[in-house]
Order: sequence, then C-alpha cells, then structure tokens
Amino acid sequence: MKEKKKKLKAKEKGITLIALVITIVLNIIVLLILAGISIAMVTGITE
Repeated sequence: MKEKKKKLKAKEKGITLIALVITIVLNIIVLLILAGISIAMVTGITE
C-alpha cells in the first residue's frame, strides 16, 4: 500500500514539473510575440 502512494506522489511531482515547464515556455512565447508587436509599433514597421 505504501509503495503505491510513493509511486503516485512521484507521478504527481512529474506531472507538476511538466505543467510548470509548459507554463513557462508558453509565457516566454507570449512575451516574445508582445515584444515583437511593440517593437513593430515603435519603429513603424507595417506588413
């Protein structure tokens, strides 16, 4: 019974870590897009 709980906790930690990494990567992508838009507006580049 204790072994199952240990495996479950390890699995939960893994899922939490993956969720954290995904969140950070998505935030970086969004920030890069916003920075690109801001730079384009400031420099007056239009497509």
